[in-house]
Amino acid sequence: IGPVPVPALIFAAAAILCHIVLRYTRYGRAVYAVGGNAEAARLSGLRVDRILISVYVIVGFFAGLAAFVLSARLNSSEAVAGIGYELTVISAVVIGGTSLFGGIGSVGGTVVGAALIGVLQNGLQFNNVSSYTQSIVIGLILILAVAFDRWLKSRVRR
Repeated sequence: IGPVPVPALIFAAAAILCHIVLRYTRYGRAVYAVGGNAEAARLSGLRVDRILISVYVIVGFFAGLAAFVLSARLNSSEAVAGIGYELTVISAVVIGGTSLFGGIGSVGGTVVGAALIGVLQNGLQFNNVSSYTQSIVIGLILILAVAFDRWLKSRVRR
């Protein structure tokens, strides 16, 4: 629409909606509670199974939406079109500050992480770095981000 691509608008709308839901609703607090400690959330009276199922349904919806947008952008559809994006997505989320161990993270941080990974991938692509080496670089960044997250958690515990 105008100079802005439709996939960027869909991304922005989804990010804003998720931010509002996670930050300002009771459901969002319940999701963080279940992610932080499912047993404590259950003992607090939350229906952990329902929350987990609803989160999986929402993630499935957004994965389907992403597949739809990718198919529209490529003007074709293949069952293997998204293979290899898993590492990129996990890296973006962890770099954005979300803990792999649950209960910590934000949509804004994930957006920043996705932007950083996108800039990194574009820079590597412009410098003619092979796709295998790109995966290695992103994997190393993921390892460093997880190690940094563990280091921060160990300092907080002290």
